[in-house]
Amino acid sequence: MTPRAALRRARLGCVTADQMRDAVHDPAEILRILPEAWHEPFLSDHRSALDAAHEVWRFRQLRDLLHTWRLRALALADPGFERAAQAAREGRSKEFVPAGQIIPGWHE
Repeated sequence: MTPRAALRRARLGCVTADQMRDAVHDPAEILRILPEAWHEPFLSDHRSALDAAHEVWRFRQLRDLLHTWRLRALALADPGFERAAQAAREGRSKEFVPAGQIIPGWHE
């Protein structure tokens, strides 16, 4: 895509697939979704992963960490999460919903 075409897309408010993929790994977006009580654990993990990512072979670990925290943020932000988590801990399976049914793209 040429710079002119990119600018035109930006002005029109278009969102590309690449931008959507990038949002998944955007720490600011994760913090926006994540309940505040979980900000410090996320930031601590993120700092550690950033330090480790200076080694090229460990950069993928940073991406994986961001992906995992994005999924956590989506789950923790759901108003029914705590009830579902408690049901799972107590083995009340009729209240438990497998991740694949509620998280788009989840692969077990």
